[in-house]
Amino acid sequence: MSGVSVIIPAFRAEATIGRAAASLIAQTHPQWEALIVADDGADYAAVLAGEGIADSRFRFLTTGRLAAGAPAARNAGLAAAALPLVAPLDADDLYHPRRLETLVPLALQHGTATDNVAVVRDRDGAALGTLFPPSAGVRVLDADGFLATSVPLFLMVARHLCPPWPEDMRFSDDVVFNLRVLERTGRLPVALTPLYEYRQRDGSITVGDDAAERADRDYRHMLDRLERDGLGLTDRALRRRTADAIQAKRALNAAFSTAQRAGRVTTFQEYLSTCGKLCAMPHPGA
Repeated sequence: MSGVSVIIPAFRAEATIGRAAASLIAQTHPQWEALIVADDGADYAAVLAGEGIADSRFRFLTTGRLAAGAPAARNAGLAAAALPLVAPLDADDLYHPRRLETLVPLALQHGTATDNVAVVRDRDGAALGTLFPPSAGVRVLDADGFLATSVPLFLMVARHLCPPWPEDMRFSDDVVFNLRVLERTGRLPVALTPLYEYRQRDGSITVGDDAAERADRDYRHMLDRLERDGLGLTDRALRRRTADAIQAKRALNAAFSTAQRAGRVTTFQEYLSTCGKLCAMPHPGA
């Protein structure tokens, strides 16, 4: 079995990181290391110890800065990663016990893999939906298929194929990262069993009242980067399709903003679940 370096950015994560860490200890695939990267100067080894969590597979790093952003923290973790596969885990999310066991063989074969992410409202545990209808088996996406998704995908990637996360973005860094991976691998296998819980937490960057404004700022920046330097993508046709997808995302984001101001929804994922478009377009920060 191959090992996985799991990268966990941590910024004011004291309330949730124990849950994320416990989800790693519960993995049926034991060959992993967790790189917990503090972006706030906190001592997360002490935080976990205070919750009775200690494991030699946890390594503690820092960005050396304050609020440098999750992409910068992930890149610090990537630079320190020692195992053949790399996978992100946000400090307020969690893995289901068989996630690593399920994805490792797929990632070894294809260079990358992910699963059918489940969106969960953190304050009450309400399920807001999954990317695809849950089932057994695997669905394979190409870049166009990925661009049509509406839920963030957290890819396991062979370390030698893993690009850096773009540090000039806060909402859409994973869109760019995933596209760069797909340009290198060509296909993305998606295990249709939900194995990653993406927690929508009050007060997080993607849930605030200004989430739509922040997302649109990132979208405009992505379009500018596509025009100036291709956003790190070498395929011109893929650049054009990405620009078209971003414009469609902006339109959907604007519709969400209207619904949010009217008090009909509070988060983008709630908007998608109520309008029946969960798989129609990417979310702010997807």
